[in-house]
Amino acid sequence: MQRVCFLLKVRQDRIAEYRERHAAVWPEMRAALSATGWHNYTLFLRDDGLLVGYLETEDFTAARAGMEATDVNTRWQTEMGPLFEALDGTRPDEAMKPLTEVFHLA
Repeated sequence: MQRVCFLLKVRQDRIAEYRERHAAVWPEMRAALSATGWHNYTLFLRDDGLLVGYLETEDFTAARAGMEATDVNTRWQTEMGPLFEALDGTRPDEAMKPLTEVFHLA
């Protein structure tokens, strides 16, 4: 199982909205994530907007491609995009750059 961690930045003035949206993630979005191999997917949000994402998957490239092929992901990313800083026209899911794992205690 591949462990993936990434960072994004939520706009300071949109943090409350970001939290609200993730308190009610669409059921079809949850189902699509599960169906495309996103396991133990967790988001952590710091008060200044730093977002830390973590997931486990057999193949991150395949999991991302699976989500990119869904209509629900396109709709979700379109709605969520304006809540983030420094995407420069990139969708949030395209801006997820995995961090390099340097230690893991099994």
